[in-house]
Amino acid sequence: MAETTVISFVKAYTGYIILGLLLLRFLGNRFRRGLSGIPGPKLASYTALWKLYSVWKGDHHNTEIHLHRKYGPLVRIGPNHVSVGDPKAIPMIYGLNKGFTKTAFYPIQCISWNKQPQMNLFSSRDEQYHRDQKKSVANAYSMTSLLDLEPAVDSCTEIFLSQLHRFADSKTPVDLGMWMQYYAFDVVGEFTFSKKLGFLQEGRDVDDMIKAIEGMLVYASLCGQVPELHPFLLGNPLFPILMPSMETWNQVLQFTLKAVNSRASLQRDGELEEGHKDGGKDMLSRWMAIHEKDPEKLSTRDVIVHLSTNVFAGSDTTAIAMRAILYLLLRHPEKMAKVRDEIDRADREGKLSNFISYRESLTDLPYVGAVIKEAMRLHPSVGLILERHVPKQGVTLCGKHIPGGTVVGINAWVIHHDANVFPDPDSFIPERWIESSEERLKIMEQSYFVFGSGSRTCIGKNISLMEMYKVIPQLLREFDITLHNPKEGWKTRNVWFVQQEGLICDLVPRRR
Repeated sequence: MAETTVISFVKAYTGYIILGLLLLRFLGNRFRRGLSGIPGPKLASYTALWKLYSVWKGDHHNTEIHLHRKYGPLVRIGPNHVSVGDPKAIPMIYGLNKGFTKTAFYPIQCISWNKQPQMNLFSSRDEQYHRDQKKSVANAYSMTSLLDLEPAVDSCTEIFLSQLHRFADSKTPVDLGMWMQYYAFDVVGEFTFSKKLGFLQEGRDVDDMIKAIEGMLVYASLCGQVPELHPFLLGNPLFPILMPSMETWNQVLQFTLKAVNSRASLQRDGELEEGHKDGGKDMLSRWMAIHEKDPEKLSTRDVIVHLSTNVFAGSDTTAIAMRAILYLLLRHPEKMAKVRDEIDRADREGKLSNFISYRESLTDLPYVGAVIKEAMRLHPSVGLILERHVPKQGVTLCGKHIPGGTVVGINAWVIHHDANVFPDPDSFIPERWIESSEERLKIMEQSYFVFGSGSRTCIGKNISLMEMYKVIPQLLREFDITLHNPKEGWKTRNVWFVQQEGLICDLVPRRR
């Protein structure tokens, strides 16, 4: 009888019980030890739904800038999440051997292959794995190694310019932002496989790779706010078993496998060009050589993962930076004029090759370098905090003790728009990188967070820098570029990477 009464009670009051448990959970979140005194949006302290909604809107980077200007260097953006806006915290959070580890946000961005999630240098939370893998592949990303492949970059530039001349000759507006992404894809293809991916030649999204990457970024940015849902969504371990075709959805992985298989087939048939056999300089050749010498050091799985990560991460971020550089110059004609004058002067003095080399740009075009740096400061490619777990003993950040286990991180958009570091932070002022005092320049450099910091600094940063330093001055030497609809601004959307659209331009060839 008593048992029946209890069951009846539970049935009658289930809704109230659930509501009560949720209320307790929300209150527990709100008054979490060590975090309840950190300011931020009230709702954010109760539930991760505030952060999820903010990211879903696609403008979270600007929201965080506003919050830090309102509340100061520490802002609570989730029940257990704190956004840090003090550049002095960079070496504390991201420095070597500081004990801050990556969070569950990152493994969501790994590939699935052979029915298993395959971690890469970016997604792995295992520091030992990261060290071992980075040691094996890092040399391929050094500027010295990349300069060996500079002629391959020039071959991409040649096709790029040829395609743009078609638009210029027919006086047809061109989506220069999209073509920059095509360019970035083909350059990554040359560095990775000694093979263009076909974007420039065909003038389209080959194998829907751009579309696939966009879908992956949207999923990662949203699910990354509530990563505990990932095992029930695309991270469900039953999915690859129940739907074996699921792995074919990843066009980047499929292209990588196709490229590797093609290279292996040519090698077996003896048709591979001499430079691509032993001692090839592209990443596939370098890493396969390591694999053949010591398969345990770099397995087939490792090679596939590193190659596909290159294609996934190397195109979007670089294209975003190049769009920002060009758009900001087009919006500031006086800066564009200074860039043109510098390029033309160096050209007249015979300092520039037919295809401007990386070294020439670095040495003879200092204002171009300042423009590139300033554009990436104003519009970093990554638009969310780079999350880390506070070590168990806790840490003091900005004068406040943060308990162990708290998720903290820095958003490049926040510190790059800090007036204490970058006076007049919302303005495009390339001169700040040339005319500032040594002391100010040192502070700005230490606060520059475009490629992250510490051992997890973006391993592909040299690829991006080489592309930008070469192609931007080349474009501006070749064409007069104007916005097709100057009264319309571009549109941006933060899906982990802050993507842009609307860079529609008119091109007029310049006389040289």
